[in-house]
Amino acid sequence: MSKVIACYKWVVDEADIRIKSDLSLDISKAKWKISDYDKNAIEAAVQVARTLGGKAATLTFGGANAKQSLKDALSRGPAEGYWINSQLAEAADGFVTVKALAAAINKIANTSLVICAEGSSDVYARQTAPRLGAVLDWPVITSVCKIEINGNTLTAQKKMDDCIETVVVELPAIVAVLPEINEAPLPNLKAVIEAGRKPVTEFTAEDLGTADTKAKVQLQSLKAYIMKRKNITIAEGEASCKVKELVANLKKEGVL
Repeated sequence: MSKVIACYKWVVDEADIRIKSDLSLDISKAKWKISDYDKNAIEAAVQVARTLGGKAATLTFGGANAKQSLKDALSRGPAEGYWINSQLAEAADGFVTVKALAAAINKIANTSLVICAEGSSDVYARQTAPRLGAVLDWPVITSVCKIEINGNTLTAQKKMDDCIETVVVELPAIVAVLPEINEAPLPNLKAVIEAGRKPVTEFTAEDLGTADTKAKVQLQSLKAYIMKRKNITIAEGEASCKVKELVANLKKEGVL
């Protein structure tokens, strides 16, 4: 039976982030959640698996705290979950993350499609799907707003700036979906209860042979920024004069 894997990320709820006086971020009291965009990826995997007559599964790379995400992810419809339990995730860049995900995917039999969100709701780097394609040597389609499966052929609609592009690839493949591809439903109580009985496979970095993978990028600091406004008020003169002065100020700032 073919499997459709939805990759998701366990992230800090941005609504709970606080800014300290030195502009550093305080997440000590923040709750964690499945990245909002990844919920659409999970729903897409469930829908595609139903079309294929296969099985949807979830895959995440995270430390010990990511364990609490498994029940939430499985309550959204997938039949089984996979968790790469590694503290490497705490300081992982895109390179480390994808090495771990790709190694796990290679261990999961009969994977025909991997679905990611276009980006995560914390950093929105948009790197996971393209990097996975490079490591696995599978075709990749990003910015996907619609998926159709016919046999071993996947047809996707890719949203561009001013048009919709239709792309056709053979499976196995990787797609990065936009939030508009579907509406991710809220799990009901029955789904939450059933999720606790679904199978979960846990991998370690040692299991996958990725324990020695080193990040290519080192985070030096992460701070909020202050938006300073000019506070220029144009209060006097006729309306036409005010408009001219406004335009002149905008040109001076390089806006026009």
